[in-house]
Amino acid sequence: MPSRILILLLLIGTLALIVRENLTTRPETLSQTTAGQIEMCLMCHQTEKLDPAHDAQVIGCSPCHLGDPMATTKEEAHKGMPKNPGDLRVVEKTCGIEGCHSPDVKKIKNSLMATNRGIIATLLYYWGEADNQNGDFSVEKLIQSGETSLALDYYRKLCGTCHLWKQRGDFEGYFGEKGGGCTACHNLMPGGATADDEKKPHPLIVKKLPMENCIRCHNRSGRIGISFTGVYESEGYGAPYEDGGLSSKELPGDRFYLELPADIHHTKGMTCIDCHTRDEIMGDGTNYAHYEDQLEVTCATCHTTSEPGLTAKNNRLNNIVKNGDTYTMKSKLDNKDHPLKPPKQGVCDYAGHKRLSCEACHSTWVPQCYGCHVKRDMSETHLDKLTMQETPGWWEEGRSYIRFERPMLAVWSDKVVIVTPGCQDIVTLLNDTGKNDHFNTFTMAAINPHTTQAKGRTCKDCHASTKTVGLGEGTARVRDGEWSFQPIDQGVDTAEGKTVPLDAYVDISGQPLQKSSRADLRPFNREEIRRILRIGRCLPCHTEYTDPAYRSYSPDKICPKFSE
Repeated sequence: MPSRILILLLLIGTLALIVRENLTTRPETLSQTTAGQIEMCLMCHQTEKLDPAHDAQVIGCSPCHLGDPMATTKEEAHKGMPKNPGDLRVVEKTCGIEGCHSPDVKKIKNSLMATNRGIIATLLYYWGEADNQNGDFSVEKLIQSGETSLALDYYRKLCGTCHLWKQRGDFEGYFGEKGGGCTACHNLMPGGATADDEKKPHPLIVKKLPMENCIRCHNRSGRIGISFTGVYESEGYGAPYEDGGLSSKELPGDRFYLELPADIHHTKGMTCIDCHTRDEIMGDGTNYAHYEDQLEVTCATCHTTSEPGLTAKNNRLNNIVKNGDTYTMKSKLDNKDHPLKPPKQGVCDYAGHKRLSCEACHSTWVPQCYGCHVKRDMSETHLDKLTMQETPGWWEEGRSYIRFERPMLAVWSDKVVIVTPGCQDIVTLLNDTGKNDHFNTFTMAAINPHTTQAKGRTCKDCHASTKTVGLGEGTARVRDGEWSFQPIDQGVDTAEGKTVPLDAYVDISGQPLQKSSRADLRPFNREEIRRILRIGRCLPCHTEYTDPAYRSYSPDKICPKFSE
């Protein structure tokens, strides 16, 4: 009896398989790529247009999207497919497989855009949670460990949308387009389509990165992306008004802007990837602590009296072309030639300016955001951008004011550079019982603002400006050889007491008033301030640096029209 039942079950099973096979629609011929790989995906996905290197007719769909390329149903074919093949969580199985981009996976995961190491470590240092700013932190470790603290909670909730570990599409609109690992940079929606379109076309994968992809993240903090294009984030109330309403010049995040002179390189049609190298952007595999360690291109890479094209790490740019005795840079997006000019003789090599970095003179404006007012309220929750979970602690931040004129100068190692408020944090902490804690921490940070102009700053803009030398806006006087200074900004009243003037890095005696973003970054000292401002007293008569008075100038030389 049991054997008869077994035979009946086998017959029923066989009949079911026969029926299923007859009901299954199969192609008359198997679809395969030009490389000979069988891909049932191509029976359905026939209209997607990709770039030639990633065309489905060439490599298929499964090398990037995984799934089951031999399945005959949508459910089976799409099982286990990652939403975004460029996501760093799956990249070893997709973009990083052998024969594709496997050498780049380690580089990307160790790059500063993936780790955010400098941002995290520096914030912890500023807020007194670390002894130095060189700690080995990364977004990946924070995601895996769930580690948090006061400073890390701030980072997770207010800073955590600009890094390569962010999952693309986890927010609506502009913020959802950030992140996504490889896709963050190499993704391009075709033909004016947007990621919000109801029927989304397959994005193109490009190696020639449009500048918009860079600006998507580089528009806050140092704001170098938008500054490069001449966009200055102004005060946030939508002025100047238009026809009685808010200004139409609005940035994502309810921010408004004014138009200022764009960087000369942008004006001439150059983009980010024309200057910045592959290893700078994607990393070279080393887990660097700070941005200056990963960067290698300087102004002197192109603007030099010797052969151009050699970076600070002795790598050669691949888009510098020699034409006879001249050199040009070929744009990577439109192949346009840009002649490379050496520094102007008699100007850039002026003996009195040996320590000046190029940007100290040629960046005529820089966003300067003063007074970051930060509050955390533990009676409410806020979205953790790394875990996408609501956790206790709602953060708010605002600023005292933002300016762009007369960028401040300071000394980094042996160079005079531009500095701007790094984190002037005025922090208030409300626990769930209403008790307040608070602290202040003020820091100035070095920056290359990417606002280069062909013509440099005037002599007066540096030598007759107390703000430029780090004292802040105000009035400097000298009597009997002694300098005094009266600031306009008197500081901000906080729970910790009145702050130093927000635009003051140093006092007239050379005493630093704020911390520095690097151990070897400092404001001008007393003697340097005296020498710089003393030239300002000469400018009413001796207006140009070419004046004979400056050829044999000595700070100890006494002008017959005045004495110190």
